[in-house]
Amino acid sequence: MASSPVLSAPHPGTQPGDPYRVASDSVYADESAYVLNHADTFAVIDRWGDVRAGGGGSQGVYHRDTRYLSLLQARLNGERPVLLTSTVTDDNLTMIVETCNAEAPDLPKSALHLRKRIAIHAGLCDAVFEVHNYGLEAHEVELAVRADADFRDIFEVRGMHRPAPAPARTAELRERGIAFDYEGLDGVSRRTRLEFSLAPESVDADGYARFRWTLPPGGTARLVVAAVFVQWNAPPVEDAVPAHATAVRAGHWRERLPTIETNYGPLNLWLARSAADLVSLITDTPHGPYPYAGVPWYNTAFGRDGLITALELLWPLPELAAGVLRFLAATQAQVSDAARDAEPGKIVHETRLGEMARLGEVPFGRYYGAVDGTPLFVVLAGEYLRRTGDLALVRELWPAIEAALGWIREHGDLDGDGFVEYANRSGDGLANQGWKDSVDSVSHADGRLATAPIALCEVQGYVYAAWNDAAYMLHRLGDAAGARRLRETARTLKQRFNQVYWDAARATYALALDGDKRPCLVRASNAGQCLWTRIAHRAKAERLARSLFEPSMFSGWGVRTLGAGEARYNPLSYHNGSVWPHDNALIALGLARYGFSDAAARVFAALLEAATALPLHRMPELYCGFERTPCSAPVPYPVACSPQAWAVGTVYLLLGALLGLHIDAPRRTLAFRSPRLPPEVDWLRIERWHLCDGPCELEFRRHGADIALNVTRKPAGWTVLTIK
Repeated sequence: MASSPVLSAPHPGTQPGDPYRVASDSVYADESAYVLNHADTFAVIDRWGDVRAGGGGSQGVYHRDTRYLSLLQARLNGERPVLLTSTVTDDNLTMIVETCNAEAPDLPKSALHLRKRIAIHAGLCDAVFEVHNYGLEAHEVELAVRADADFRDIFEVRGMHRPAPAPARTAELRERGIAFDYEGLDGVSRRTRLEFSLAPESVDADGYARFRWTLPPGGTARLVVAAVFVQWNAPPVEDAVPAHATAVRAGHWRERLPTIETNYGPLNLWLARSAADLVSLITDTPHGPYPYAGVPWYNTAFGRDGLITALELLWPLPELAAGVLRFLAATQAQVSDAARDAEPGKIVHETRLGEMARLGEVPFGRYYGAVDGTPLFVVLAGEYLRRTGDLALVRELWPAIEAALGWIREHGDLDGDGFVEYANRSGDGLANQGWKDSVDSVSHADGRLATAPIALCEVQGYVYAAWNDAAYMLHRLGDAAGARRLRETARTLKQRFNQVYWDAARATYALALDGDKRPCLVRASNAGQCLWTRIAHRAKAERLARSLFEPSMFSGWGVRTLGAGEARYNPLSYHNGSVWPHDNALIALGLARYGFSDAAARVFAALLEAATALPLHRMPELYCGFERTPCSAPVPYPVACSPQAWAVGTVYLLLGALLGLHIDAPRRTLAFRSPRLPPEVDWLRIERWHLCDGPCELEFRRHGADIALNVTRKPAGWTVLTIK
């Protein structure tokens, strides 16, 4: 992620401030907020179905990084109605709120029932109010609705101060609605057009539009409030989603995802929630589907997030990887631009369409400050080829793949020591440019922050995997000699990495090398990610695997980002002691690849139990790293994104790892190496799974200590193997 959220200001004298943190007054967890999202429109709404953004809160309806509705409140007969219940539909598009009236002298309690339904689509928000009289007498009913739009940029909502005050918005009252207009400093005109299905009886000075009915017993009144978000005079953005409201493609993606069922209800609920959240985050771009990173802070295209999400979803939904690869190839840096940390061949880190990005008040309009997206781009392309056999797409993307490899060779290794490192070139943007991008996420054992250029351990693993995947692609393209050269480059890197990074005293790899080539000797989850890329030597991998489950590292809910007892350990921090589900899933994949199936199953079990205890069975971006105790639940991180793409993909990657899934599409082979099931699961069934040549359906069933595989359907010409 970019612009890492933190819960508190840095301690004076210990670290620089983080100008892109999410300020604590943006916390919405204490309001039990609900999230709706579709494409580049999302909403953060309270339990009553109201939007109340006063006091700097995050509530609102947003479109393209701008808050187009900052207020939407309803009153029934002058009072906030009594809340009965509120729910969000599985597709994350609609919230339904059930309320009733409070008792009044002339109105019995619960005589009136008010149901509110709020729905969003790309660029649209509809609120439908239905009042029903369950009383024995006729009652006078007044529904008052108030709305406003402050057009604040998402970064301003997050707590950043703008160098110049934004212009005031204007409001025009119409017969059946209100138009809010904002002329931005970036020259873009933005409008929220609010339309009522009925003309209000009156509009007060305080902004309430009042609608009145006399409802007989059993009578119902209905009001629809439709909000349309538009902008014009905006510069064309090649990678932007089309601004008009497109047809919802949720049904398409639901059909493309395989059906996975088990005998264990909590796992089924986690799978169902993850599928629904994934569908809601997939956005159509001119280059294909792309998973937006997360709501509310990262509802846009991120390079690293899209790549890891596509890797997690590669076995069930390879079409997503194709869209991610095409999008990132189209936005790949072509020239050097220090202001955006861009260099030829580098993969974009973040794209933004808001006013502050257009004006350069934040550098994230199209920003390249990530060290790991470029090797991960090559890795995803190679893994996509193994999964699909789609050599045509690899040929199409090969110029971008070559450019990415060129960046690794020519720009990634800043000091010629054979390792890829980063240093902020812009003076703005992100100081740390790995996936742990908080300002304090890379430190030495005494707590001192590492100085740039910084070479993270997991990034060397990504680069190692990139050389191997590039070699595989070259071999498939017919260049055997080029493939051999790249494999030799990978072997050399692996040997040197294991010599330089290994910390024998702690049985782990150093978190990073700092600018003076001093290793950061702390226990961190980064080392665990060196397993899935296979850069770890076997003997070291065994010791590392054991160290990941020491009490300092394993909270009971997962592997911590930083070990308890380290100088900067804080279970409430963003990256220094919290638990990230995607991080754990990649670690579990690595454990399985080295044959440590019991350890991988332990990670799976911890995350499954966490998902069972979390609201909606939804895996958030992260949760706090407190030790698990009896009768406890994971402690939420207050400003975590939820839903969040690579957290959504966690369950799919974990399942693939535990089943030992390996797909070799060019050879038409589907293999399961030492498949395992979680302890509570006796059978697992996969149906409507689309392989390259047709559907596949199979079932795993426990028989004592053995797992049996029954294939009920497979494409012609494919071989399905179980390797024990």
